[in-house]
Amino acid sequence: MFRLDDRAALVTGAASGIGVATATALARNGADVAVTYFAGDPYDVATVVAAVQAEGRRCVAIECDVASTPAVDAAVAGTVAAFGRIDIVVANAGIARVVPSHELDDERWAQLLNVDLAGVFRCFRAALPHMRAAGWGRLLATSSIAGAFLGWAEHVHYTAAKAGIVGLVRSLAVEVAREGITVNAVAPGVIETPQSSDPVNSMGPELLRSFAANVPVGRVGRPEDVAALFAYLASEEAAYLTGQTILIDGGVSLSIGY
Repeated sequence: MFRLDDRAALVTGAASGIGVATATALARNGADVAVTYFAGDPYDVATVVAAVQAEGRRCVAIECDVASTPAVDAAVAGTVAAFGRIDIVVANAGIARVVPSHELDDERWAQLLNVDLAGVFRCFRAALPHMRAAGWGRLLATSSIAGAFLGWAEHVHYTAAKAGIVGLVRSLAVEVAREGITVNAVAPGVIETPQSSDPVNSMGPELLRSFAANVPVGRVGRPEDVAALFAYLASEEAAYLTGQTILIDGGVSLSIGY
């Protein structure tokens, strides 16, 4: 089940964390994968390329700033050039920045939404003509428990963007449903990644470790937990599921007792 043989995927923000795990999971299920990375990040994209190839699948790495329409269009074109098609997009690239709301100016507001929300739409828009021509497609995005389900102080631009993804996938899902294309998002809870380990803009390592006591399943999430859900949503078996934002948080949102 959940096989992706003869499918081609594009995963943005794939040089670390959820992106690496998702690219690897898609490859394990049979897909060839194009992975994007941002030149300003410190992560080595060769790691995910090697992981995909270790699963016996083809992989290409493409530099891409999802805040740039030409860059996103080139990434999609590069995927098609490498594999002859694009069936799956996982719009995962995103940033988090801590800013108290009274200090949040227009520039920083726009910068974050341009990456975390508009970047998702750019990826979907660029891939849609190819999926429409094929009559099949999976458009997937990384939202967050913060914004989609809960608040996060001093991150209102981040939560606005992640909540915006919820509306994006709902409306686009209705628009393209009869063309064999589904549109969904995953909203991770606390997942141990380089982004969440950032002590300045996110939780930091110490808070991550202590937060496990607040999680009903007894641990914070791993990137592989989220990747497995993306792999299902990318499959034929998920054909009747569209327009949804699925929370994966180990039960954090279920009880005020934790």
